[in-house]
Amino acid sequence: MSSSPIHITAYLKTFCGWSEGVRAIMRKYQLPFDEKDIIKNPAFRWEMEQRSGQSLSPCVEINGEMLADVSGEEVERWMLDRGLIHANDHTPDAPTNSSCTDEQHAAMAMGKLPVPGKIRFLD
Repeated sequence: MSSSPIHITAYLKTFCGWSEGVRAIMRKYQLPFDEKDIIKNPAFRWEMEQRSGQSLSPCVEINGEMLADVSGEEVERWMLDRGLIHANDHTPDAPTNSSCTDEQHAAMAMGKLPVPGKIRFLD
């Protein structure tokens, strides 16, 4: 594993299965990260789109490298493959590769917060 610190910026939605999957990986490995909520702050969405070249989230920038439209599972695999983290036996506290319901996505698109109901993960 790299001895230098990992700098992570995650562009996430407030309520989103994919975003929660990224957060779950950060918790699993106890990785500090800067979270930029693209729903609560439209400037962060603009920044994400400029930096990633696209509008889909989550986007996670790790040590200057942008991973666009990724799941928590993909972020974990990317960091493991590069030796930034070591695999551990901890189980993530949320699914790392699941979306929200269509109802929740529609509510977010309309700017309705909080999103109705609890996040239900779909397999």
